[in-house]
Amino acid sequence: MLALTKKTGYALVAMSHLSRLDRGSLASAREIADLFDVPTSLLMNVLKQLASVGYVESVRGARGGYRMAVDPENVSLADLVGVLEGPVRLAECVTEVAGDDTECTCQVMANCPVADPLHRAQRKLKDFLASVTLGEIVKPAPAPTENKG
Repeated sequence: MLALTKKTGYALVAMSHLSRLDRGSLASAREIADLFDVPTSLLMNVLKQLASVGYVESVRGARGGYRMAVDPENVSLADLVGVLEGPVRLAECVTEVAGDDTECTCQVMANCPVADPLHRAQRKLKDFLASVTLGEIVKPAPAPTENKG
């Protein structure tokens, strides 16, 4: 089954929290970890990765912490997953080369009945993840409407 790792899940949780803070406000890794009951050490590593690519800003000091450094609408889910986990691969044999190209490293590629469909599915998955922004994910869900039938 295709699933995102905990690192990506924790990144989404942290960035969701940071995106809701008042402009200029900070949140520490420990504060976020305690608030959402996630391991502090893993969250700290995730936040460091996010800071290294400029998605969040790290402020040092006794009153330091993290804040969003980018507009969540400008970060795609594909970009975020790529930073934390590397390229998304639907199957072991599908590896991304340059840009939109994929390469099959399978030894039976010439006779493989699923290579072409897997590559097409890989491109669709990549396109879909690129179309979903972090802003869409961190946006609070609309309140349920009552159905008065």
